[in-house]
Amino acid sequence: MRLSNEVLNESIQLNDVSEGMKYHLDRQISLLESVYRIESDSWFSLINEARELWEIGQIDLTEDDLFLISSDAGLFGIYEGEIVPLDVPFETDEEILEAEYRGKKVKLNRPFRTPGGPRKFGVYTKNQKGNVVKVGFGEPGMRVNNADPKKARSFVKRMGCDNPGPKWKAKYWSCNVGRYSKLLGLSSKRTW
Repeated sequence: MRLSNEVLNESIQLNDVSEGMKYHLDRQISLLESVYRIESDSWFSLINEARELWEIGQIDLTEDDLFLISSDAGLFGIYEGEIVPLDVPFETDEEILEAEYRGKKVKLNRPFRTPGGPRKFGVYTKNQKGNVVKVGFGEPGMRVNNADPKKARSFVKRMGCDNPGPKWKAKYWSCNVGRYSKLLGLSSKRTW
């Protein structure tokens, strides 16, 4: 994240941003590597401020940061009378729950590699009926090329990742594989 090349008077522009934004801009820290804790008030403010500055051409963002501000991260809605964040596109500990699948204790929503399996990766999750199911995704023998922007765009278009569907479908996990790069041993943390 940095000031746009089109900004003529950087000193005036920097006076118009928050202290946290100045810190991130000075050190060229991306939104995904923010110094603020994810889901904190400061993090939400930073995301919204970056979105506003990018929309008026004040800052340039990396593709990862563009993905973040194109989501509903930083925005809120009302659910059952409570104000809740609309989208926080990261794995959180609250998502990982223990359950039982065919007599075996498993962790829900925590993808893993499936060596020798019919699919490259697998994940246990709950379907629309609340039953625990194993979802296999990814083609064995194929590389996950989410670090290459051209290949990533092609994948997103081909898979229709703008609407990945429910968690009990392979498409959801394929479209969100970058969120779980550490668990899956992927080299790039970049989301599609």
